[in-house]
Amino acid sequence: MPSTEQPVRGNPKTAGNPKAAFPDSIPGPADALPRHRAGTRAASARHRGPWVAWWLLTPAGLVMLAVTVAPIAFLVYASFTDYDQRSLFTGAFDVVGTRQYTDLLSQSEFWDALTRTVVFTAAMVAGSIAVGAGVTQLLTRLGTAMRMTVTIVLILAWAMPTVASSLVWKWLFQPGYGVVNWLLTQTGLFGDMTNTDWSNSAPLAYLSIWLLIVWQAVPFIALTLYAALSQMPGELQEAARLDGAGEWRLWWSVTLPFLRPTLTLVTLMSVIWDFNVFNQIWLISAGGPDSATTTLGVFAYKTAFVAFRVGQGAALSVITTIMLLAVTALYIRRLLRSGEDL
Repeated sequence: MPSTEQPVRGNPKTAGNPKAAFPDSIPGPADALPRHRAGTRAASARHRGPWVAWWLLTPAGLVMLAVTVAPIAFLVYASFTDYDQRSLFTGAFDVVGTRQYTDLLSQSEFWDALTRTVVFTAAMVAGSIAVGAGVTQLLTRLGTAMRMTVTIVLILAWAMPTVASSLVWKWLFQPGYGVVNWLLTQTGLFGDMTNTDWSNSAPLAYLSIWLLIVWQAVPFIALTLYAALSQMPGELQEAARLDGAGEWRLWWSVTLPFLRPTLTLVTLMSVIWDFNVFNQIWLISAGGPDSATTTLGVFAYKTAFVAFRVGQGAALSVITTIMLLAVTALYIRRLLRSGEDL
């Protein structure tokens, strides 16, 4: 009987071999593209990448240019001019070079304000760090509910605007009806302080401003240090206790070295903030009495917006900025030398 199988047509080498007749992979549309076109598209995408990123950053860059770079550039330019009250009305001013800087550095008021600023900044930073570290230790020893309550109170105190808190603080120390004066009078430790005007006494004015700024700075410092302390492995403290270390030795030899990077960063930020303090001093004492509380910030405000020597006030602001940049550069250099992360 003749065979009914039809012969396989095509390549005789694939006859009887199903795998050869029907291959596993069939070229698709993507595989059918020429290789040179795929390479061209990849190169084009790599070429467009940086430009696309710059275009996406353009809106934010324009905002930063308008609100940060342009005012700083104008400030530096104004410091080399004699821009004053006359210039505000007529627009006329002259470029005087470095005369504003030389005049400023030759004034005893500038050096007095600089000395007050440095000393007062050191006192505020030391007080803020000490009280903030103490509150941090308190948070580690509280229960969950009480720790949450203290944290909320700290956040609310930190979120209060400086102008509002300064006005409330001034009312607390107001002569005649101030709550603080009444409480101190009730204790009898300092006699009758009902009519004591804190802003008319240099030591009392400094004390009230110092208390206000420390109260405002403690929440940030305490919560930042507590966040860093919560990352410390418990084995370190446990090993120190097994070796017989007390609480003070534990803090000095274990906790403090662990917190040193965070503590240094918080200290630097406190120096920058306290060095530029203006609202609290101006609203409580306005730089008085007899310029006893006039720091660089108050001195710059009086120079530029009270005496209308805008060019000299700009020069004072530039000098202050350079000093703060020097402090920041020293900190960054220390970090780079120690190999710590920024």
